[in-house]
Amino acid sequence: MSDLGAFSYYLGIEVRQGKDALMLGQNTYISKLLERSGMAECKPYVTPIEERLKLTKTSTAAKVDATLYRSIVGGLRYLVHTRPDIAFVRGYVSRFMEDPREDH
Repeated sequence: MSDLGAFSYYLGIEVRQGKDALMLGQNTYISKLLERSGMAECKPYVTPIEERLKLTKTSTAAKVDATLYRSIVGGLRYLVHTRPDIAFVRGYVSRFMEDPREDH
C-alpha cells in the first residue's frame, strides 16, 4: 500500500483542504449539467425555485424529451451531496419524471 497524498477530486466531487476545513464542491459538474440542460447562460438566483410555484400532473403543455429530463433530474440528485439547499426542488421536479411537460 502506498500513500498517494492529499486528494483533490473524488467521484466527481472537488476536494479542497484548508488549514482548518475540508471543502467539497462540484463546480465542474454543475457547469456541465447547466450546459446539458440549456441553462449555461442563465443568471444565478437566490432561491432555487420560484416562490409559490404550483406544478400539476394535469398539464396540457407539450411533452419534453423524457430522457433528457430524467438525465437532468438524476444529475440534480447527485448534486444534492454538496448542495443540500436544492433538495426540496430536486424532490419537487422528480414528481414529474413519469410524464414530463414543458409547463406544468
